[in-house]
Amino acid sequence: MQILLIEDNPSIIKGLEYSFNINNYTLIAKTNIHDAKEYIKNNAIDLIILDITLPDGNGLNLYEDTIKYLQIPTIFLTASDEEDNIVKALDNGAEDYLTKPFSTKELLARINKILRHYHKNNLIKVQNIVFDMEKLILTKDNQVIELTALELKIINLLFTNINKVVTRNIILDKIWEWTGNYVDDHTITVYLNRIRDKIGSNIITTIKGIGYRIDEK
Repeated sequence: MQILLIEDNPSIIKGLEYSFNINNYTLIAKTNIHDAKEYIKNNAIDLIILDITLPDGNGLNLYEDTIKYLQIPTIFLTASDEEDNIVKALDNGAEDYLTKPFSTKELLARINKILRHYHKNNLIKVQNIVFDMEKLILTKDNQVIELTALELKIINLLFTNINKVVTRNIILDKIWEWTGNYVDDHTITVYLNRIRDKIGSNIITTIKGIGYRIDEK
């Protein structure tokens, strides 16, 4: 479980790193908007804890411009208790708003509640592979697996039908629907082999002569 803390106060960072570690959360801290954007762009994140006042800008703007479109659950943790900021953050889709000084136990409780709800609805985990049904992101050990648009659609089809066989004919029909191009049976095998190679795992089971299946284990 990877949580991104965007905060420039060293004492808060140090205290939360310790508390989160003993609660089995991986906490990554970034102290400015620039570094946070780069990290968000290249990594899978389960939740963001975001300050408003940062050295190179405003956390509310970062949320509005970037985070909310990626639909990453976000808690604002800030000294700003202005009503307008609270309303703006929550109206734009933030899950919660907590003002400093704060209780670490309360913060963890709020995080646990958000993640239980969010993961129940959006994430499917098979072994060490996680597929986010809402964001269409496939990760392995919290690292994003880069897939082409068509490969991602095939993966989405398999995860949408978790524990069920998706026939080769259905995949052929879907590729025609998605691309307008005809592909033959051999091409399906090529696509699935490429996806397997990128995943580096055996989560996709071949049902000989019929199709493919991913089982929730």
